[in-house]
Amino acid sequence: MKKKVSAIGSATIINAIAIGYGSAFGIDLDIIIDIKTSSSNLKYHSDIGADTKLMEICVKNTLNHFNISYDDIGLEIKTKSNLPMASGLSSSSALSNGIVLALSNIISEEYDKKPLNDFDIINLAIDSSLEADVTITGAFDDATASYFGGITVTNNEYREIINKEKMDELKVLVYMPNFHSKSSDVDVSKIKLLSPLVKNAFNMAQKRDYFNALTLNGLIYSATLGFDSSIAIDALNAGAYASGLSGTGSSFVAICENEFIDDIKDSWSFFDGKIIETKVNNLGCIFLK
Repeated sequence: MKKKVSAIGSATIINAIAIGYGSAFGIDLDIIIDIKTSSSNLKYHSDIGADTKLMEICVKNTLNHFNISYDDIGLEIKTKSNLPMASGLSSSSALSNGIVLALSNIISEEYDKKPLNDFDIINLAIDSSLEADVTITGAFDDATASYFGGITVTNNEYREIINKEKMDELKVLVYMPNFHSKSSDVDVSKIKLLSPLVKNAFNMAQKRDYFNALTLNGLIYSATLGFDSSIAIDALNAGAYASGLSGTGSSFVAICENEFIDDIKDSWSFFDGKIIETKVNNLGCIFLK
């Protein structure tokens, strides 16, 4: 049996590290996870440059959930991606969501087990990401935006969705500096000092003022983490509806109409990095033929 899943990344509206509440939206960059049963032992093939540790933990936890031993199933897992890794674009959420979704689907059909519901899948994926030490908060906001697409506003501590809705399918430009940052290296105590300001941004998101929330959140976290906020300000000046740091970096995103794409790219041409052009994704994780 074989399953292929497209698992999308997401970009930050509100980073949940400071206050435990977050918001994110799906972007049209994805990881393709191809899983098939095999007569041989477990094999991983990845072109995304990521450590297979998270993949292994996702498989282990999914098999454990269904009470299936490694000795009872052979698997071959392949991944390919146009979603940059370790850049603040929820690559870990996408990878864990996709593996748990594909593998749980195979198991439920192959072994006649009760299928997992959406939140079972998301929670297994988050637990695996926490175990792999690739997230600070569990990233329930990132995980739900990746899984469902569109916008989610969440209570990360209790893993509750406060609001979920589709987003206008606008263009999204991603600026990536020529370096990566790790969420595990972030000084959480320093970020929490600015929690009153992040709460103001989150209040905007609760009122569906997503663009201003994204921009304010991005400016706050840029200042805290030492990123150049002029990247976002230049994008706004060039016509973006919103622009800011995604996750804990290193990527910045800008949301815009088609007519402003070239102007924003020109404004970013003075910075040392690369630009990816994509768009909002409202579909989330989907099975491919």
